[in-house]
Amino acid sequence: MAMASEQAVERVDATALESALRELKGRFGERLSTGPSVRNQHAHSLTWIAPQPPDAVVFAESTEEVADVVRICAAYGVPLIPFGSGTSIEGQVNAPLGGISLDLGAMNRILAVNESDLDCIVEAGVTRSQINEHLRDRGLFFPVDPGAENATLGGMAATRASGTTTVRYGTMRDNVLNVTAVMADGRIVRTARRARKSAAGYDLTHLLVGSEGTLGIITALTLRLYGIPETILAAVCPFKTIDGACNAVIAAIQMGLGLARMEFLDEVQVRACNAYSGLDLAETPTLFLEFHGTAAAAREQVESFRAIAEEEGALGFEWAERVEDRNRLWKARHDAYFACRALAPGKDVLASDVCVPISRLAECVRETRADIERLGLMAPIVGHVGDGNFHVVPLFDMNDKDEVRRVDAFLERLVERALAMDGTCTGEHGIGTGKIKYLEAEHGPGLLVMQSIKRALDPQNILNPGKLLPAESALLACGSPKSP
Repeated sequence: MAMASEQAVERVDATALESALRELKGRFGERLSTGPSVRNQHAHSLTWIAPQPPDAVVFAESTEEVADVVRICAAYGVPLIPFGSGTSIEGQVNAPLGGISLDLGAMNRILAVNESDLDCIVEAGVTRSQINEHLRDRGLFFPVDPGAENATLGGMAATRASGTTTVRYGTMRDNVLNVTAVMADGRIVRTARRARKSAAGYDLTHLLVGSEGTLGIITALTLRLYGIPETILAAVCPFKTIDGACNAVIAAIQMGLGLARMEFLDEVQVRACNAYSGLDLAETPTLFLEFHGTAAAAREQVESFRAIAEEEGALGFEWAERVEDRNRLWKARHDAYFACRALAPGKDVLASDVCVPISRLAECVRETRADIERLGLMAPIVGHVGDGNFHVVPLFDMNDKDEVRRVDAFLERLVERALAMDGTCTGEHGIGTGKIKYLEAEHGPGLLVMQSIKRALDPQNILNPGKLLPAESALLACGSPKSP
């Protein structure tokens, strides 16, 4: 069983597709594949959206080649879906209308590192682990950490990724200085220079960051870099209650403590991590923390947070400085999804996220946990709570109609709860096809503005169609959306 997208599906014209494939084959030869295994590798999600394979996959190796692909697809009106490493969650890489998947994985060159300016220029297929390995001996690092080591930086920019370090270093929105992108007509555009600020024209960089490949295809980007901290300390802090853990986060933020990571795991997620990663943590609501700075500053932050935690009912406080100890803890956090799968072998897994103002975090997490228990579901909670973002991972049987109904109702209420608290339906997973239906309630008339931008930049609707925005016919049918 699979939930269908709410978009009307009208596949690409067969004659137009055949003509485009013939021309692409002449241009790219063996780097165009129509084999079912390759096509299936380029279509998936971690939601209950069914995989929707493209009709073919092209492997590009340069910005100019991407432009050639776009021009050919534009000439025949064939959809084009950018693909990095496929770590997106909400169906962003699916091809609901068919068309061509454009694989940018081979565009993985690090073009420049400007140490004195603390920035670097990379192609879109460079992964976050690759860039940090390259930078390590220079004493620099790129901080945005969505958890997937093989996530490509182009894909992270396209989905406006964030992750465990957002509380200190920000999201991709804050750390991308400019991008090179191929627009829907094949033009190659560089959105800005390397200067740290500019008042020259519209902010095209941030228009494309988070556009999920619907406005242009990012082929290269300039990233902000940081010096590796002198001292990094990690800590684990269990609490009696969810409220205690969340309130400690709020107090730390309000005090201005410079924590680099603040991750929350509820008792179910801790149990899963213990079993999967061989830990021995107390199975109670727990914070994973990381402190960056000088030796003296990092230890001062540790002691300040310890005092806050004790006031909020902490059951203990353990910290680690050795690299191997820190890595073991964060490996467990990064393996949270796989730990969830192992918690209920044979069950299906669905990952969803919301984000609320930090002052509403405890209330939102508490009400979400109560809803899970009321519905009789197994759904661990884990989150980047330093910025009010948390994930819920229901485990269920897709063949059990009643269980699917309960999970669906739970996810609807999860989003409604976040929006009622002036939050968002997704803090970092993006929209894809999975969360399109919530945009009217979240953005109101702004949704029509977004559609106008899409229509202006991609009039044929060939760039990742069926993603991010409702079909234009649905927008026109509802008139001006109402504000939440």
